[in-house]
Amino acid sequence: MGNILKLGIPKGSLEKATIELFEKAGWTIKIKSRNYFPTINDNEISCAIVRAQEMARYVETGVFDVGLTGLDWILENNADVEMITDLVYSKSSTKKAKWVLAVPAASTINSIEDCSGKKISTELVNFTRRYFEERNIPVEVEFSWGATEAKVAGGLVDAIVEVTETGTTIEAHGLRIIHTLLETNTKLIANKDSMTDPWKKAKINQIAMLLRGALNAENMVGLKMNVPAEKLESVIEILPSITAPTVSRLYNESWFSVETVVSENVVRKIIPELLERGADGIIEYSLNKIVNQSELY
Repeated sequence: MGNILKLGIPKGSLEKATIELFEKAGWTIKIKSRNYFPTINDNEISCAIVRAQEMARYVETGVFDVGLTGLDWILENNADVEMITDLVYSKSSTKKAKWVLAVPAASTINSIEDCSGKKISTELVNFTRRYFEERNIPVEVEFSWGATEAKVAGGLVDAIVEVTETGTTIEAHGLRIIHTLLETNTKLIANKDSMTDPWKKAKINQIAMLLRGALNAENMVGLKMNVPAEKLESVIEILPSITAPTVSRLYNESWFSVETVVSENVVRKIIPELLERGADGIIEYSLNKIVNQSELY
C-alpha cells in the first residue's frame, strides 16, 4: 500500500458544508447510513467522521493527519496542532460565529466583572474557565448538555456562554448579550508530525489550496461573450476581472471572444449594459474553483 493521508470529517453542523466544499474542490465524499468511514474518490486519502468538538484532539495525537474543526474547539481542547488555513464559507454553516455571555433581560449582570461569584453554564467549559481566570474573576462554570438558553431563562444558572451567528435565538429566549468572549470560524488543521513528512505536507497543502480555490469561487461566475471589433473598448471598459479579461479574435471575423470572472451580485446589472454596448451571445456559467498564486504554500 502506498502513502495514505488520514482525513477527519466533522460530524454535525459542519458535516454537510464540509462535503459540499470538498466536492467543489474536486473530491467526492460519500457517506453511507450509520457508517463513520466515508469513501472518497482519492486512493491516497482515508476518511473517518468524528464530532467537531473532538477533532483537534484526534489531529493532535495523530489519529488524523488533517481535519476540519472550529477555532473554538481547538482552544477548548488546548490542542497543539498546525492551523493550515481559514475556511469561511458564507453559504453554509462554516460562517463566522461568536461565543457570547448572555443573561436574562432583567438580570443585574451588565459586565463580565459582575459575574464574580456567579454560576455559568456552557458547552465550552475549559475555554470559559480560562477566560475568567485570566481576568481574575471567580466564577463557577458547569458543562451544559444542551438547551443552554433554557437553563438561564429558568433560573438554574446566572449566565450562559453560548455560540451564535446573529444573536436572534438568544434574544428570542428573553436574554441579552453583554460580552463576546471569542469569534470563531472553521479551520483546516494538521498534525505537527505529519507536516514534517514531505509527502503528507505536500498532500495537505494540495487540499488546502483547492479548498481555498473553491471558497474563492463562492459568489463568482464566469461570463463569456462575442463583441464586434468597433465595440470592444466600450465593453472592456465596464468588465471587472481578476487580472484582465481574456480577449481572442474569432476565426475569419472582425469579432472578438471576451471572457471574464465577475461577482454574481453584479451580473444582473452588467448583462443589460453589455448588450447595450454591443456584446452578443452572452453566456454565464458557474465556477468550482479560482486558484491564485497566493494559494501556493
